[in-house]
Amino acid sequence: MQEIPVQKIVVASKNPTKIQGTLDGFQSMFPNMDVLIDAVAGASDVPEQPIGDTETLAGAYNRARSAREKKSEADFWVGIESGVTEHAAGLAVFSWIVIFDKNRVGQSRTNTFFLPPRIAELVRNGQSLGDANDAVFQRTNTRQESGASGLLTGDVITRRGLYHQAVIYALIPFKNPELFPPSE
Repeated sequence: MQEIPVQKIVVASKNPTKIQGTLDGFQSMFPNMDVLIDAVAGASDVPEQPIGDTETLAGAYNRARSAREKKSEADFWVGIESGVTEHAAGLAVFSWIVIFDKNRVGQSRTNTFFLPPRIAELVRNGQSLGDANDAVFQRTNTRQESGASGLLTGDVITRRGLYHQAVIYALIPFKNPELFPPSE
């Protein structure tokens, strides 16, 4: 019986929802893979509350790169960044996931949902989404728990669950390496 090597994954965050969502995604996509997760603080080099796809994707990419620079002895590096964007219907929230291995980059965006006007206004006035959620829901540190997704859906889809699915999609190039040439 051949032993499966342990795959080391470095997540560029100490946030438990990002760590668990990453673990869930890897375990769903690669059920026979033994996984060891390491968490490091990873710089996003974007504002605390990124606005728009470009800024948010850059934050996730920068976090994954930062994780790779801090912990180069790993098999995968993961960056997750949450952002907001303005639409005619209101302020929408989403996250980008970026995953590196030594040869490829995978990326995916979570589903998008709209914020209630009260939370949206706080974010428009400069608060981070986490701080706005804490203020409106009179809770503390919701960004490390169920997040806006969980608070607004009654935990039907938590922040961890939102990341879980997006991590699976970001892993497509690693599940199908013959379809995705190595990155330069």
